[in-house]
Amino acid sequence: MTFDLPDSLILDTALSVSGLTDYIRLLLEQDEQLRQVWVTGEVSSANHHRSGLFFTLQDTDRTAGIKCVVWNSQLPKLTQMPVAGEQIIILGSIRLYPQRGEYQLSVWQTLPAGVGLQALRYQQLKNRLLAEGLFDAQRKRSLPIHPQTIAVVTSPTAAAWGDIQKTLKQRYPGLHVLFSPATVQGEQAPESIVKAIERVERDGRAEVLILSRGGGAVEELACFNDERVVRSLASCSIPVITGIGHQRDESLADLVADVCVHTPTAAAEMVVPALSELYTEHRQRVVALHEAVHGFRENAENKLQVLRNRLRRLRLDRQVQQEVEKLAWKRQHLVQITTGRSHQATQHLELLRQKLATLDPKAVLQRGYAVVRREDGAIARSAAELAVGEELMIQLGQGSVKVKVMEINEPQRRRGRRELNG
Repeated sequence: MTFDLPDSLILDTALSVSGLTDYIRLLLEQDEQLRQVWVTGEVSSANHHRSGLFFTLQDTDRTAGIKCVVWNSQLPKLTQMPVAGEQIIILGSIRLYPQRGEYQLSVWQTLPAGVGLQALRYQQLKNRLLAEGLFDAQRKRSLPIHPQTIAVVTSPTAAAWGDIQKTLKQRYPGLHVLFSPATVQGEQAPESIVKAIERVERDGRAEVLILSRGGGAVEELACFNDERVVRSLASCSIPVITGIGHQRDESLADLVADVCVHTPTAAAEMVVPALSELYTEHRQRVVALHEAVHGFRENAENKLQVLRNRLRRLRLDRQVQQEVEKLAWKRQHLVQITTGRSHQATQHLELLRQKLATLDPKAVLQRGYAVVRREDGAIARSAAELAVGEELMIQLGQGSVKVKVMEINEPQRRRGRRELNG
């Protein structure tokens, strides 16, 4: 096959290798989709060089592959180190190298794929909630000892609901159980569980809440690692116990719950005591109490008998009788002394009363005497002190009278002296 083209046309349209390579490089590196692209695949042919880590990422069926490089400056920032044979997810950009005419993926970040990616997301969420203090032991609440109303959140069709009902009925007949149904598997499960918990909160009667489901694969239990469910349990106003049927790994719901066990039956056993066990413990306490009282009584009787024997040896009754006789004699002696002194005091009091009566001015007045007082209240003791016309008050034995001096009669001796002086 031949092409009949003018030589001038060939020369004008022909590209150099570098020109063609640059054109392709510009197409690849300026494409928005290829400047930041996520690619998933299996690592093969991983080799470390001085400048970085080189490896090939290929599809699991090995039908396609792409060369990749992680420069040394980027290696410490990787979440998942590329290891041959592992599935990873890569974030990078397409680069073309003109010298070899090859393109490769320049890697910025690597993440585990499949189960590994789920584990990474689980760990990141766990670390974040842990930093917030949602798993701290200080915020854990104790379960009520004898709850009368219990709420259960699980699937109405799950065997877990039947196990819980059976266990509660056997252990604590007559218990009030509130059932708040929820989907516990699939994409709708987290929202369904949160709504079921909210119904229990609004009802307000439950004293404790059981969140439960039977066993299952890791992906079937993913709803119990959902952040919405974890935060709903953390903000629940009543204690929460989880009974999720798995024993290999704890879910985030288990970590935030106040108490966690591995099965629905264990959760029901944990939340209420068995009445039969309580009765047995009660009977044991009654027997122990009787034994303690009987032992205390025997001990007290023995001590009392010992004290009685000591009293007999000390003959305290005779000593007490002697003291009683001494007290009786002293009482009689005291009465005699007191009576004598009282008689003497009575006689002395009568003598003083007689003397007082003798000295009483009123008694003198009763015998016919009188007390003469001047206008200023002073007692008139001499006629010489008085003047004719002066008013006087005469106090008698019975009453008083007011008089006026009409005449003054002085003693003869004093009047003679006045005349001689005149």
